Amino acid sequence: MSERDILGVGFDLSPKNGCGGESDTVILGAFIHLLLQLKYSEVMESIGVVEHIYLLVIITVMSVLQNVFFAQKIEKECTSHNPHASAIERVSCASRNCMDAYPTFLAAMWCAGVCLNQAPAAFAGFMYLVVRQKYFVGYMGQNSQSTPGFLFGKRILSFLLLMSVVGVFNYLLLRFYGSDYKEYVETITNAASALLLIP
Repeated sequence: MSERDILGVGFDLSPKNGCGGESDTVILGAFIHLLLQLKYSEVMESIGVVEHIYLLVIITVMSVLQNVFFAQKIEKECTSHNPHASAIERVSCASRNCMDAYPTFLAAMWCAGVCLNQAPAAFAGFMYLVVRQKYFVGYMGQNSQSTPGFLFGKRILSFLLLMSVVGVFNYLLLRFYGSDYKEYVETITNAASALLLIP
C-alpha cells in the first residue's frame, strides 16, 4: 500500500529527482487537503446535531424575547408618571411567578425534545409561551383572569415531563434489552400534543 492510498488523496508523495523541496510541498498540500476534509466532516456533523434541535432553539429564543417583554412592562410601570403601588406590585408579581417556572419549563422542554422528539416538545413549548403570556396579561388585570393560564401551563409542563420520562425509559430499554419503541412513542406524542389545544 502506498502513502497515497493511506492518506486517500490524489497526491504522489514520493520524492522526484532526489529533490526534497517539491516533495515537501506535495506533503504539505496533502496535509492541508486532509485537514479540509476533517473540517468538512465536523461541519456536516454539527449541521446534523442542529437539525435535531433547531425547533427547541427557536422556542428558547422566543421565550427569551418574552422575558424581555416582561421586563419592559415592569420598567414601564415603574417609570410611568402616575405609578400606582398596586399596579407595580401586580406586574412584578406576575413576572416573578413566570420566572419561577421558567427554568422548569426550559429543562422539561429540552429533555423531552432531546430524549424523545423535538416537534411535539417544541409545539408544547410554544403553547406554554402563549399560556404564559395569557397568565401575565391576566394577572395584570385581575387574579381570577390568570387562573386558566396557570392551570393550562401546569398541564403543558406535565406533558413535557411525561415525554422526558418516556424518552429516558425508552433509551434504557434500548440500551439494556435491545427493545426500541421510539417510533411508536413518537406517534403517540405527536397525537397527544394536539390534545393540548383542548382547554
